[in-house]
Amino acid sequence: METGKLYIVATPIGNLSDITLRALETLKSVDFILCEDTRVSKKLLDHYEIKKSLISYHQHSDYKKVAEIKNLLDAGKNLALITDAGTPGISDPGNMLIAELIKKDVMIVPIPGVSAIATALSICGFPTDKFLFLGFPPHKNKRQKFFKEAVSHEFTTAFYESGHRILKCLKEMKEYMDPKRQILVGRELTKQFETIYRGTIDEVMGQMTEERGEFVVIISR
Repeated sequence: METGKLYIVATPIGNLSDITLRALETLKSVDFILCEDTRVSKKLLDHYEIKKSLISYHQHSDYKKVAEIKNLLDAGKNLALITDAGTPGISDPGNMLIAELIKKDVMIVPIPGVSAIATALSICGFPTDKFLFLGFPPHKNKRQKFFKEAVSHEFTTAFYESGHRILKCLKEMKEYMDPKRQILVGRELTKQFETIYRGTIDEVMGQMTEERGEFVVIISR
């Protein structure tokens, strides 16, 4: 029996219309869909009238879950991996599963689409021929080291931050930055209340009136 394939499917980060036709075709064709949170994914799938068996797979899933997924693939089942929003594996669950399945010679098929980091970089106006992506800052330990290094690179640098830490993040980063250096902060990209802040850190902090949501921070060279 031929081993099934695992499709890595990017989903919208806010606007449901941002899903690709290929992603929809893939989700309709597979036998099972692996979801970071089945409740979140069900909203997207219901919107496009996709009815499939859902399996929970998230950052805390263990090797027992990986073995379960491998058994389905060995049985010839095709699976799709999606996260709550964006591209699996980009600061989202997926890396461990993919690494393990590569060892087993499972075919991994990328179905590209939306990524918050690419969305923000596309509108920043900074040089992006080379850029550095740092994921999320540490919650507690090594935060100062993170921000000190983030502002020291010679390339445009980007990272994610959550709403309840964004102002704290900017204050911490300000300690190490040239006060004239430009940044972009994107809030709730592609969503109804999308907001783009541009300028120096002081200017951006002065503009920000809403701290809730998900943020992308980009630092110019």
